[in-house]
This record gives sequence, C-alpha cells and structure tokens, in this order.
Amino acid sequence: MDGREPARREVVIPGDLLNGHGLKPGSGTFNEGGRIYAARVGIVAERDGLVSVIPLSGRYVPRPSDVIIGKITDLGPSHWLVDINSPYPAPLNAKETPWMVEFGDTDRYLRVGDVLLAEVVSVDEAMRVQLSMADPQFGRLTGGQIIEISPAKVPRLIGRGGSMVALIREFTNVRMFVGQNGRIWIDGDPADVHHAAYVLRMIDERGPAPGLTDAVRAYLEAAYGRRATTPAERDDDGGH
Repeated sequence: MDGREPARREVVIPGDLLNGHGLKPGSGTFNEGGRIYAARVGIVAERDGLVSVIPLSGRYVPRPSDVIIGKITDLGPSHWLVDINSPYPAPLNAKETPWMVEFGDTDRYLRVGDVLLAEVVSVDEAMRVQLSMADPQFGRLTGGQIIEISPAKVPRLIGRGGSMVALIREFTNVRMFVGQNGRIWIDGDPADVHHAAYVLRMIDERGPAPGLTDAVRAYLEAAYGRRATTPAERDDDGGH
C-alpha cells in the first residue's frame, strides 16, 4: 500500500465532468472529446494515474456511533486500515484499542485478514473516518461466519426493539453481532448457523416486502418443530 489518500472524495452522477487533468479514465468513467466524465453515480477517486468513480449502490456510508464489522486490509507502525464495506478508508489508530501498542508493533495485535467489531467515532466533512475499539464491548472476532446484506436492510433485520434478532436467537441460539455496515457475524452449532444464515439472506432478498416477519417465523418454526415464544411484531408495511 502506498498510503496515499485519493485526491478527491465527492459524489457525482452520470455525465458529470471530472477534473482529471493529466489522468487517464478509470472504472466508472468515459472519455469524450478529450474530457473524462462520470458513467455512474458514485465517489470520485484519483489513484495511480487514473480517475475512477466508485459505485455507491449497496455500499455503506459511515456515521458517528455506528457499530461496524470490519476486516484488516493493511497496517502501519501505529494504525491498521480497515475495510468497512464503504468507499471511504477507515483507519484504526493504536491508541483507540485496549492494548498498549508499541510503535511498529501493530502486527502483534491485529493482522491482515482479522475481523473486528468496532465503532465509528468520527466522520469529518471530507468523509475521513476514525474507528475505535477502546470500549470493552468491541474487539477481534474469531471463528464464526460473516454474512453480508445490504446496509439498507439492517434496520429490518434488527426489527422494532430488536424483535427480529430476538426471534432468530430464540430458535438458533447463535452468537450474533450486527454491523450497521451490512455485515453480520454469527457463530454456533453448524445446523443453527445454517438456519440463521438462511434467515439473514431471506431478509436481504425480501427487505420491506409484506409478510416478512410471518415468513421468518414460519421458516424457523418448521425448521425446529416448535412454536415461537417471541412476541409477534407488526411489519413496517403494517402487516403482522
């Protein structure tokens, strides 16, 4: 990793002229009359001599206080770079962890590929993101399985007052962490993990469709051969 930030971070729409002087057209752009234009909605990024547009669709836009599940992609002497399923880079400073990390000793604590639960502590006007694992509720996640859904579907997964998550846990008894960035970490008995993962994909595919809560409840009751005790909640569409 060369450590350079993309020169620009702005949202564009198809047809917008990009100020890529001296750069070549990259992904999500086209050249017309010697000028480079955006070919899709997304974030402008300049890197390695190319100007590109990173698609926004389905990507997570971080906000302060969000809980996220991230993956370590690179590290420096005093920080780690975390993939948070977003167009925006997200560093985790060693001071924002529960460890006393010596300068240059970061790989003793987190390595590339490690998965972690963390909090977004700040996002500035340039969309520079800062993460923290300082609170004891956050940390490295080992084992388990990550299921990715659209970040827009996370509120539907949680349900009113955590009702949907409670319903899933009632039957599967899996350990589950839900990230606002659309990543869900689950761990438990393989059969239970299978059923939980199926429900998560059902929620991702059906989203706000009428009768989703009934469908999830019916699937779990059939899979486990017993009735749910978690109180039924009304779907956002007004159904049960």
